[in-house]
Amino acid sequence: RSKGAGAEAAAGFEQLPWQQLTMPFKPTEVATEEQVELIHDASMRILEQIGIDVLLPEAREMMVAAGATAKGERVCLGREMIMELIASVPEQFTLHARNPARNIRVGKNFINFGTVASAPNTNSLDGGRRPGNQQDYRNFLRLMQTLNILHFTSGYPVEPVDIHPSIRHLHCLADAAKLTDKVYHCYSLGRQRNLDALEIARLGRGVSHERFAQEPSIFTIINSNSPLKLDEYMLQGIIEMSSRNQVVVLTPFTLAGAMAPVTIAGALAQQNAEALAG
Repeated sequence: RSKGAGAEAAAGFEQLPWQQLTMPFKPTEVATEEQVELIHDASMRILEQIGIDVLLPEAREMMVAAGATAKGERVCLGREMIMELIASVPEQFTLHARNPARNIRVGKNFINFGTVASAPNTNSLDGGRRPGNQQDYRNFLRLMQTLNILHFTSGYPVEPVDIHPSIRHLHCLADAAKLTDKVYHCYSLGRQRNLDALEIARLGRGVSHERFAQEPSIFTIINSNSPLKLDEYMLQGIIEMSSRNQVVVLTPFTLAGAMAPVTIAGALAQQNAEALAG
């Protein structure tokens, strides 16, 4: 290539400006309204008649106080209770970044792209394939910050295994708060780690506790333990995050034929039930 082209390439690259993306097309309808209603009804019957194992006593007490019934660790939820609570969910909301220009809107037809999360290894031309470390983790954060197509960090782009697990979240979240000005994620691996993450996110934005509770600023991913179980750490994450008005993404781990029925309709009914229970 010419000398000029090489110099231009070394200086950087062209990309579109940061923007909030929207989906211009209607969602693909893979099921009829009647089929969707049948799956919904099946999900309701699962929660009413079978229920879900809730392993944290504090969470069971909250559910019972809200109108659920419990027998041991198994909790059953009535459809009227569920539909009343779901009706309170907003159609859209804003996730607030350290830089207000990087706030993202979630819901309706908005689209947001994030990084991969928790990759155990990294690879580079100069270093080859290797386990993740803090320096690689920081470099991926810098790359994510540079790319306008990426709106948020969905967990650690690579797991920095050179940091002890007991304090890894402190270092990683501090790096995310300092090296990026976009929205980031925290893992729900125990109540104290959630509390640490919430405080780091608040300090990173430099806002009061009251304002932080009014402006969702961080999110977590909660996995149900399919079939039909919510464990202690996940429930602690739900409680601590939602009590501060922060965002919970609930992802049932339903593999059809393994942790769920083999049919698509049956797997969807179970998956929907687990998500609603959380």
